[in-house]
Amino acid sequence: MVRVGPHHDGSALYVGTARPALGDRVPVRVRVPARGGVRSVSLRVLQDAEPTWVDATPDGADAGERWFTAEVPIHNPVTSYRVHLDRGRSGYSWLNGTGEHARDITDLADFRLTTFDPGPDWALDAVVYQVFPDRFARSGAERPVPAWAIPADWDDPVIPSGPGVSEQFYGGDLDGIRERLSHLQQLGITTLYLTPIFPARSNHRYNATTFETVDPLLGGDAALARLAGACHDAGLRIVGDLTTNHSGDDHAWFRAALADPMAPERSFYYFGDRDDYASWLGHRSLPKFDLESLELRDRMFGPGDSVVARWLREPYDLDGWRIDVANMTGRHGAHDHGAAVARLIRGTLAAVRPDSVLIAEYTNDFTADLRGDGWQGSMNYAGFGRPVWSWLVGPEYEESLLGVGSRIVRRPGTENVDTMRDFAAAVPWAVAARHWNLISSHDTARIRTVTGSGEASRLAAVMLMTYLGTPMVYAGDELGLQGRNGEDGRRPMPWDRPDRWDDETLRLHQELIALRRRHPALCRGGLRWVVRQADAIAFLRETADERLLVGAARAPWSGARLPRTLAPDGVAETLHGGVDLTITDAAVEVPGDGPIAAVWRLA
Repeated sequence: MVRVGPHHDGSALYVGTARPALGDRVPVRVRVPARGGVRSVSLRVLQDAEPTWVDATPDGADAGERWFTAEVPIHNPVTSYRVHLDRGRSGYSWLNGTGEHARDITDLADFRLTTFDPGPDWALDAVVYQVFPDRFARSGAERPVPAWAIPADWDDPVIPSGPGVSEQFYGGDLDGIRERLSHLQQLGITTLYLTPIFPARSNHRYNATTFETVDPLLGGDAALARLAGACHDAGLRIVGDLTTNHSGDDHAWFRAALADPMAPERSFYYFGDRDDYASWLGHRSLPKFDLESLELRDRMFGPGDSVVARWLREPYDLDGWRIDVANMTGRHGAHDHGAAVARLIRGTLAAVRPDSVLIAEYTNDFTADLRGDGWQGSMNYAGFGRPVWSWLVGPEYEESLLGVGSRIVRRPGTENVDTMRDFAAAVPWAVAARHWNLISSHDTARIRTVTGSGEASRLAAVMLMTYLGTPMVYAGDELGLQGRNGEDGRRPMPWDRPDRWDDETLRLHQELIALRRRHPALCRGGLRWVVRQADAIAFLRETADERLLVGAARAPWSGARLPRTLAPDGVAETLHGGVDLTITDAAVEVPGDGPIAAVWRLA
């Protein structure tokens, strides 16, 4: 029998309010097994970094579990706490975001309540669709090919590495995206996210020449207004991509800085002797912004006519920003303005478009920077994408993946679940619930290629749509597109080549997104791990109204017997996967089938 121990998380089932104010007292609930030997429950709450104690009182029981409630005083903007479980003569244990520990632990994974606005509610229910504009769809508009570009026909193979990678030009544009919005609607997508749309001498446009206009190759400002209007008319949100760490070396600001050492733009970059300058990872074409400059901050992020603000307003009406290399923004040597910049952008969003999102790109550990007062969440490579890749990588994939210095290693589910728990626990719940989870992006190999099979990539899609946070689908994953690295994965969408579509994968995405939208527990519920084995994992998503069990197995395994109390009505409804649970008087029995992923409703 699998032991399901005490549990607490930051969802509404356990925390009385997601947006407390200083001076509030927030009801916090803990559940413990009725026969788990817990004599009493208390909370260790930090006030001004000093531990204080709050007793929890019994607050009812149901189906073999007891509830305890304590009121946590909100004394600091970030209030950390953990649960103390008194077991009498057998001692005590601590419960924090990574589980129960029969030893003393650091504060790193303590639960956190914050007074910061967590971001718009719509983001909790979102399903994001990432589009790389050059490769999504052409509208048919005739535009001259720029001098820097290597023109390509839509069916030409992508240059996967080396010379020509960033110059290969397919000519997708914003009106082409607008004409294909029905595809997003049929999938059930709620939010369109565009990689950069500003002019640049590359197909990826992360080396902007200006932030003042939309690239004419994409249709210009008017095309963005048309696309945003069409999105909003269709009930979709639209999010832009902004590079705050650097510009292109032909950006108007950088040209002005080179031309005149006395120009105000000179302070926008890190210049040394003889016009030497700092750049992103040594790439001379990407000079790095010096965000110690208050004028640069105002032009980029201020609430007036700044870059951030302008595109949030009519007629463009972006619903927020994804920030490129947010981890490096404002940081260089002794300078560290990252937190100040994040808070400045949040303030501008609050002033100009309060109902907008702000997502940071961190390809590695984001936990030190995401308290909730700046970035609302991160692209969750570290806490979701990488452990999913590591669990499901196929034997034929021998390359490295983003942020890993060597080939990705196939690890057991026990280790990958530990990674997912560590990253979720190291930030406030409100932040973890707003991460963009992903299994592919424009910077990585495609999940279909990483796993080596359609079956395993579809298993990854189930995890994507059911785990804590917001799922982000990279355009083409729903069709089973492949690619061995980020460049190779940027293959054009095969709209006129339905023979290249994986129809089973497409149907699965439609079904999973519909399932997510039908069941609030998958968007807003708690997260409780119940199975951690080498080849199988399972977790519960719970609200006050429903309990869903999500199970995934990469291979046949031994199965598991869960406590019968998890299905108090004795009924388990199979929502996805086609495999039924067996409920006896003693247990909920999970079958050992695999590879498979399934979702069941237990209550």
